[in-house]
Amino acid sequence: MADHTHHHHHHHGGDGGPEAAEREAALAEMLDLDAELLHSLHSEVVDLVAEHAGRVRRFVDLGSGTGAGTFALLARFPEAEAIAVDGSPQMTERLLGTAETSGTASRVRAIEADLDEAWPDFGGELDLAWSATAMHHMAQPARAMREVFEALRPGGLFALVEIDSQPRFLPEELGIGRPGLEDRCRALLEAQLAVELPYLGADWGPLLTGAGFEVAAERRFTAEPTPTDSKAAGRYAQLVLRGLRDRVAGLATADDLAVLDQLTADDGPHSVLRRDDLTVRAERQVWLGRRPVE
Repeated sequence: MADHTHHHHHHHGGDGGPEAAEREAALAEMLDLDAELLHSLHSEVVDLVAEHAGRVRRFVDLGSGTGAGTFALLARFPEAEAIAVDGSPQMTERLLGTAETSGTASRVRAIEADLDEAWPDFGGELDLAWSATAMHHMAQPARAMREVFEALRPGGLFALVEIDSQPRFLPEELGIGRPGLEDRCRALLEAQLAVELPYLGADWGPLLTGAGFEVAAERRFTAEPTPTDSKAAGRYAQLVLRGLRDRVAGLATADDLAVLDQLTADDGPHSVLRRDDLTVRAERQVWLGRRPVE
């Protein structure tokens, strides 16, 4: 996990110390809130996968995080067993805890692994591979694609779910500071991420075909941005915007940073925890690649 502004499910393991543990805990909470608040969006993605996957008995979730994808797919494919792969021991522990409480522990195998290193043995062919907002963190995504191709049975499906950017929450006019704060700060962050994560927002179709897949579907899903004053939305916005504030600290104006501090405070009239004008705006782009039947 390189940073928690740009939430994702692929981790390189902790770097030790209380700060790292705090970041990991914040990311885990963020992933769970994302799954809760964008439930209908995630359901539409899983519906598309189910349309194309056929019978699924074994699947892998690559960069599984807290397990939103794992458990959504287990619910959709009731005879399937899951292999959840993540580089973070904290995430793996949390996922296994959820498996216990949800009664799916017998169907879940967790593997702690850094997918930029040697890939684990999945113990046989897979019907489905799922990767949600993790592939753009790979050092060599083309290599990772080939690994996925080899792990799938002929006719098996690779569901690749990606993002262009973080979710957005704020109205243009906040009642404090200059209008357009979120757009300005996002532009600064995305200029950084374009260097750090060159595959963020990439067209994955050519990479899929380059690895031998046939592209079975490509679709963009958008969450309906309904205004909300829910506690979950406020906390989600607080976590994401705190991460954003950390990342633009040396780039944004002092005025904009001061407004971000008010927005992400635990209290105060402008805190996102107390606002009633937040919306959760997010998109996912999905590519489905099929391993051809020889």
